[in-house]
Amino acid sequence: MSRCERLLMMLALLAASTALHAAQPWHTLGRPLGATELASWDIDVRPDGAGLPPGSGSVADGQLVYDEQCASCHGFFGESNDYLALTGGIGSLASNAPQRTVGSKLDHATTLWDYINRAMPFPRAKTLSADQVYAVTAYVLNLNEILPADAVLDAKTLPQVKMPNREGFTLEHGFMSVDGKPDVHNSACMKDCIAGEIIVKSSLPDGFAQQMYGDLAQHFRDFKRGPPAATATPTGGEALAQSHGCLACHALEQARVGPAFRAVAKRYAGQGDALAMLTAKLRAGGAGNWGSVAMPAQTAIGAADLELLLKWVLASGAAP
Repeated sequence: MSRCERLLMMLALLAASTALHAAQPWHTLGRPLGATELASWDIDVRPDGAGLPPGSGSVADGQLVYDEQCASCHGFFGESNDYLALTGGIGSLASNAPQRTVGSKLDHATTLWDYINRAMPFPRAKTLSADQVYAVTAYVLNLNEILPADAVLDAKTLPQVKMPNREGFTLEHGFMSVDGKPDVHNSACMKDCIAGEIIVKSSLPDGFAQQMYGDLAQHFRDFKRGPPAATATPTGGEALAQSHGCLACHALEQARVGPAFRAVAKRYAGQGDALAMLTAKLRAGGAGNWGSVAMPAQTAIGAADLELLLKWVLASGAAP
């Protein structure tokens, strides 16, 4: 190839690159992350304990946090069938009736700490301090009879915990599937893949994301994509239900772990002492009126907020 031909080829490649760049409007989105922002994403914890922060937590302290913030979904003893069961099933994975729990599936206790730190309590992830995460981890391991009641975990002792399934971890047992299928396990289609209509399914009820997280477009405003959101931001009792995590178990229309708010409003419509009665029930916690799943005592909500929240719940029955 002559020198002239090489020059022409370089010019052609440069022109093609410029045209491709201009055809991709998304190339202007985003910006480089700073060191502090990047560090906020670097939160993984390794089996040997690398990544664990300073701090400590006991089984006793963990029970207080668990009963307040975890039991409503996982059950007071980690036995919930509505969400992931945390206890039981140790040694069952190789049987015909595998039970996938924290105690039966995980091979390293640091994985439990990492998950709680990243994702719990739903839907207020990362609101627990490092001490609280150590404490809840210790309590869940105690519920599985892996740690004694006087155990205290920190960055040194947590990696030393030997899980019952240390040598038996597989990808064949998903956590959330009730029929034994793994969470993610499939073969990529590489030929003649589209034989008919592609249907994307979701098990989440209609309106779940809206009720749980509000206007999702608000979370992506920095990208400046599209017009401002038209959906109103929740206020008053609805905002309180969202901020205090009530929507993890309740919805306005549909029953979830707990009853729908409209159903509560209709049951107690016209009952003069409904507000006082529900206030006492939320403060004390308990089960029986709406099924067997117990609601933990709601002691963290201030009196004024609780009154506003319950008035909104009781008024929801009058809405269409």
